[in-house]
Amino acid sequence: MQTIYHAAYSRGNANHGWLKSNHTFSFANYHNSERMGFGALRVINDDFVIGGQGFGKHSHRDMEIITIPLSGKLSHGDNIGNEGIIATGEIQVMSAGTGITHSEMNGNAYEAVQFLQIWVLPNKINVTPRYQQMRMGDIMQPNMFNQVLSPNADDAGVWIHQNAWFSMGDFDKGVTASYQLKDTNNGVYLFVISGKATVNGKTLDTRDALGIWGAQQFTVNIEEDAKVLLMEVPITA
Repeated sequence: MQTIYHAAYSRGNANHGWLKSNHTFSFANYHNSERMGFGALRVINDDFVIGGQGFGKHSHRDMEIITIPLSGKLSHGDNIGNEGIIATGEIQVMSAGTGITHSEMNGNAYEAVQFLQIWVLPNKINVTPRYQQMRMGDIMQPNMFNQVLSPNADDAGVWIHQNAWFSMGDFDKGVTASYQLKDTNNGVYLFVISGKATVNGKTLDTRDALGIWGAQQFTVNIEEDAKVLLMEVPITA
């Protein structure tokens, strides 16, 4: 097993007043030649938006964009007819394909919203843009990794145009959980949303991350109650 550790404090950051963002990988004005992504995983932005503010209409193409609210709610609208609220505990996917224009605003005028926005490079370009949203709570079981994203439309969770699987786990202190890779040619980027966990002898605190490759499976020891996101992606993109 090979690993790379990314401490929470080592992320790039931006403060625009209404938006505070931490960038795991190079994004916008943050550029780090050693942080250009992890395989097909290109962006992990940890965003905090104050009440009544957000991202106005803007466009994307040929990217799989995943949004996971951590607290609060987002108001989404796009040019392919989708409008609504993305709440904490849900996951949203946009396959930008040939092009999609959307906005993401704080769904509350007075309370902040915090969310992860994740970009994955697709394995197909110029696809028809699509949108999908679901409640992760409908499929989550405690103290285990639950698949919430895959390449397969018929699987549990949302799907994207890439040989990738995301799994989420809510764990109690003292639990040990194992993860078996779906494709041993892939790697896994493990992101601790909250709490503390140890992998391969490395202790990870809140918002720390560990890239893992060259392994068929690995074990996560939960040192404190934790929420952990696993992103299994092709390691060469």
